[in-house]
Amino acid sequence: MTALDTRPIERETLPIAPTPQNPAPRRGGRMRAWATRHRASITWLSPILALSAVVQAINLGGSPQRIDDEGTYTAQAWAVNNLGELAHYTFWYDHPPVGWLQIAAWTGLTGGFQRYDIAVLAAREAMVVATVVSVALLWFLARRIGLGRGAAGAAGLVFAISPLAVQFHRSVYLDNVATPWLLASMLLAMTRRHQLAGFAASSVALGIAVLSKETYLLALPLVAWLMWKNALPETRRYTLSVAATLLVLIGGSYIMLALVKGELTPGADRVSLVDGILFQLGARESSGSILDPQSLSAATTAVWLQLDPVLTVLAPVAAVAGIAVKRVRPFAITLAALIAFMFRPGGYLPVPYVIMLLPLAALVIAGVTDAAIRSLRARSGARRLPNVAWLALTATAAVLIVPAWGTQLRGLLLSDLDKPSRDAQSWIADNVTRDSRLIVDDAMWVDLVEAGFDRDNVIWFYKLDTDPAVQAQSPNGWADSDFIVTTDSMVTSPNAASAGSAIENSVVVASFGEGDQQVEVRRILPEGVDAAQQSIDAVAELRLVSGSELIQNPGIEIDVEDSARLGAGQVDERIVVSLAQLVESGQVSVVDFPIVTGEEDLAFRQVVIRSVGGDPLVADGRATPAARELLEQLDGRFGPESAAPVADGLLLTFSVIAPDGLVS
Repeated sequence: MTALDTRPIERETLPIAPTPQNPAPRRGGRMRAWATRHRASITWLSPILALSAVVQAINLGGSPQRIDDEGTYTAQAWAVNNLGELAHYTFWYDHPPVGWLQIAAWTGLTGGFQRYDIAVLAAREAMVVATVVSVALLWFLARRIGLGRGAAGAAGLVFAISPLAVQFHRSVYLDNVATPWLLASMLLAMTRRHQLAGFAASSVALGIAVLSKETYLLALPLVAWLMWKNALPETRRYTLSVAATLLVLIGGSYIMLALVKGELTPGADRVSLVDGILFQLGARESSGSILDPQSLSAATTAVWLQLDPVLTVLAPVAAVAGIAVKRVRPFAITLAALIAFMFRPGGYLPVPYVIMLLPLAALVIAGVTDAAIRSLRARSGARRLPNVAWLALTATAAVLIVPAWGTQLRGLLLSDLDKPSRDAQSWIADNVTRDSRLIVDDAMWVDLVEAGFDRDNVIWFYKLDTDPAVQAQSPNGWADSDFIVTTDSMVTSPNAASAGSAIENSVVVASFGEGDQQVEVRRILPEGVDAAQQSIDAVAELRLVSGSELIQNPGIEIDVEDSARLGAGQVDERIVVSLAQLVESGQVSVVDFPIVTGEEDLAFRQVVIRSVGGDPLVADGRATPAARELLEQLDGRFGPESAAPVADGLLLTFSVIAPDGLVS
């Protein structure tokens, strides 16, 4: 006979069924109960999330300056929302589209492109959201592997507010979109209950991460290891099989997209997935050895070091030290492998590659530090010296971080590095006719199209050499365009042969900023600078000779400074000719030659005239009949493009490009 078990029944194992006397707790009550249980974690995590969001969002449009890659992903997201297409040009499988589809979803749901004058800022807003989500997931991952709240908080802060992190996290990179999915995949791979659903979700998250940025496939061994170690032995084969199958199916969806579009394999006059893969794996130009100080790889890591030398040096040390700490060992090994991957010979090192390293580095550094502190508290003599050495190293790093981070963060949060780009766009909108053809950095492609330029006339410089559709529209290549807008991204790009030729055969018509932030608007000379030089010299001679003659005319009333400008040939030849023509009608009173922003070193093409023949041109803020007579007199191919009343007279503005024929 079986003995009766007389042990008391625990309340947790036998929940009380809801009754009128004991109703089920309402949702609000369950939320309060949950908040009460996790009060300490909420107290730690909430300010970290708030600080992360604030640091990422402050000066979002000022620093860093927009670059070409950001513009490309932004334009592709814009194309999804506005054109119903995967890209603003031919989609050619250089990256899977899932990353910018998520950016498109955010901007579409929030009206981002309508809320910002600069399209890239709408996409940067999505990066802020991705970063804050990543901070939360990194916290939970740190807690899942057993780190204390302080260590988990430190990992989140390093990940969020290191200057290296701020620079790259707020930039529109697909890696930022992939990061929260990778962290979610790691977290779900450590699921202890409901492992079938957890591992399935982990595979889905990893698949989305990889289809957001393909380099995140390098994290597959880590996720697989986490699943293997955490899987229950009795169900391991089943749960891992389901997870692997889902991952293959998600990856296969990209192949299916190419297959449905008939673009799986190479063919005449079409892009293909195979070509895209071959480009990424082998055809792409090598960055050179990271050990070669002249290589692109060395330049890339130098940027990382400049932004945060402390974290950049501490991360590989932590990767080695972390191998000895069981709870962070798989993450440390992965971090070490990813760092070692950078040293492979002949490979390509993407500039945003560091984004994938940042959460692992933050987690491993925090994990090793947490383990060292616990070991010393437990008075573990065997490891006392290594632990003391590590804590001394991290204490030194913490001391160095204060001035290093302070200087870099001050620049990121206060400087306006993007002002030259904005000024250049404003100048183009105000001074370039909408039928002009422009070669541009992709960072301003959407903005110029939104400003009224035909999308076929706003050409991303990279496509001049790579897209047959663009080449068909430009049978003469760069010579079919009117202007080229140069940025550091353009002039340093290895894939800008046609843009380089356009730059060599152009003249500056407006310039903004200096150094790496300089943006120039240049007028393209289809016949080439050498062929056009004779005409350029003749125009300069006309300005000099006619200006010197004009200041001798007693019919011109002008101050000494402006007279010197005329005599030095610094005033546009059309203004000089127009003033000479007006003098025949009576004395002309010239107030000023205003400088157009960005044209400080060029010929002045604006003039303010107070009166002609004693008749004022502006009265009570309005143009007088004398002003209308003046405009009729100057009407013609060489007349002003626009006229506007200003405080001191009538402002005449002449076009950027003078019509041919004034100089014969």
